[in-house]
Amino acid sequence: VLQFLGKTECHFINGTEKVRYVQRYIYNRFEYAMFDSDVGRYEGFTPFGECNARHWNSDPDWMEKTRTAVDWLCRHNYRVFAPFSVERR
Repeated sequence: VLQFLGKTECHFINGTEKVRYVQRYIYNRFEYAMFDSDVGRYEGFTPFGECNARHWNSDPDWMEKTRTAVDWLCRHNYRVFAPFSVERR
């Protein structure tokens, strides 16, 4: 059984002052590539992941969309995420 998983995470630090967007690509329980908004580009962890990261990093439109996901995805949906992630006790 082979499994592919694309995972998107928003990490809120001190409300919306510091927001980190992370996108992970996993195949067979092994992460092969990821995007971190703090780094600002894709990184590959396997030969296949490095090839994909080079391709994604070379596309300016794709990178602009991915880099701005902190605003249009994370900060925009903060009111939805906050009760489950920030205000939990």
